[in-house]
Order: sequence, then C-alpha cells, then structure tokens
Amino acid sequence: MITRRLCKFLDAAERIAQTTAKDDHSIGYLARGMIQASMPHRDTKSTVFCRKNGNIALTMTAINPNLGLPFGTIPRLLMAWVGREVMLTENRNITLGDNLADFLNELDLYRTGGVRGDITRLKDQAARLFSAVVCLSYNDNTEKSSKNLLVADEYCLWNEFIEESSGKHWRSSVTLSQTFFDEIVKSPVPLDIRVFKALKSSPLAIDIYSWLSYRYSYLRRQSPPIPWPCLQMQFGADYKRTRDFRCAFVEALQKVKIVYPAAKYSVSAKGVTLYPSPPHIARR
Repeated sequence: MITRRLCKFLDAAERIAQTTAKDDHSIGYLARGMIQASMPHRDTKSTVFCRKNGNIALTMTAINPNLGLPFGTIPRLLMAWVGREVMLTENRNITLGDNLADFLNELDLYRTGGVRGDITRLKDQAARLFSAVVCLSYNDNTEKSSKNLLVADEYCLWNEFIEESSGKHWRSSVTLSQTFFDEIVKSPVPLDIRVFKALKSSPLAIDIYSWLSYRYSYLRRQSPPIPWPCLQMQFGADYKRTRDFRCAFVEALQKVKIVYPAAKYSVSAKGVTLYPSPPHIARR
C-alpha cells in the first residue's frame, strides 16, 4: 500500500538522486567512532549504554541521571548537523539557529508541542545529547586504549515561547568540549543530511547508511560475510533474538538502498557481504 509516509520518502529519494549534497549544502559529518558503534535506538531507561563492534566499544554515560541518555533519530540528526557546523566554521561554539522555528526546519521537524510533539522531543534529546560522555575503547591481543569524550562543555537551549512578532529570538548555542571537537575534525565522515531526514522514522536505517558510507570509503575488495550476531552487537544489542534483529536489519537496509542505490551488498543466512562501492559522499 502506498502511504503518505512512503510517498514522502520516495519524493525525498528522488530529490537526493537529482541534486548532490554539496550543491544542496547538505553535507554533514560524524566522527568515525560514532559510526563504528552507535547510540541507543530506544529509551534505555538507564544512565549507561554500551555497543561493541569487534575490538571497538562505545560506552555512553548520562552526566545528569534526571535526563538520561539520548536515543532515536533526533540525536543522530543533531550530530550530523553539528558536525557540518564544526567543519564549516572550524569553531566549537555552535549557534543552533536564530530561533527554534528555524532550527526545527533545519532538521525537518514540525512545530508541534505537547508531550510527544517535535518541539518537546528536540529539546529533550538535545539536552540528553549535550549532557553525555562518550567512551571509545579499543582492546585486542596487543593493544588496549580508551578515549573519554565529553560531548559539550555547556549548552543553552530555547525558551518555551517564541516571540516571533516582536523579533526577540533566543539564540540557542552549544560549546562542544575540545576533545569531542577534535574527534570530529580529526576523523570526519561526510554524510548526506537529507538522507538522515528521509530515514528519520528509523534510527537503525540511519546507522546502516552511516556505516555503509564509512565502510565504502576504504573497502577495496569483497568483505567476508559479516555474521548476524556481530551485526546485532553493533547495531541492535537491544534485540533479544538474532532472527528478530535480522528481519529489522534487512528491512532497514532496503530503505537505505533506495537513497543509496550505488551500495553493493548481498544478504545470506550467514550475514551481510559488502562489495566495493563508491562512497555516498567522497571524503575531503
């Protein structure tokens, strides 16, 4: 059945195919470590979250237990947008739009209030994200290392009311920590923010798109099949059964293929095999 959401998704995919991200000023950036292991998809109701990708592990901790951890698509949109501003301005002091309405539009969100409205969700997820610490660790037979990255030193978010008629706008801002800023600048992975917006109903699909974009930037030969349990550990540790994760992954992968048609891969009972493909956006 062709739903309104599907029509919007297909329209977005067509626009992405017709205009490059560079021409559309839609290139965002994520730090490599945030792609190799990602944030929660759902509310964990916890202050600590961990995902593993082989020898690499990402542990996210909420500084403020009253806020909890960021989850879902909004923090992913925020991270890509903030990464874009970092690379454009070379500054860790980022202004989040002149007003809330502008910034909602930047992230393709709606001006809806209430408990489940986009305004409430954006403020909540921004506070969670900017009040988190990320630990990126590596451990194999010969080396053990770790980096602790405070996402932000400080942030100031929008007031509850937008006085657009008076011209008084709250210029919200975030000051990234020096270590988190350096991590983005040192290993930026370019991504199409329009794809994030098109896939915003599925954080898993956004993570898969980001992962494929990164992997294809250096993949020169066919990969061995990546086992489903390994993919589950990296992308969907909150799935109890591997077969449930596999179904969700394949469904999300099909969505990614529509917005990233050059991605070449095969799916089997063993796992996912990647084949050399052009990166969605070439690195600098």
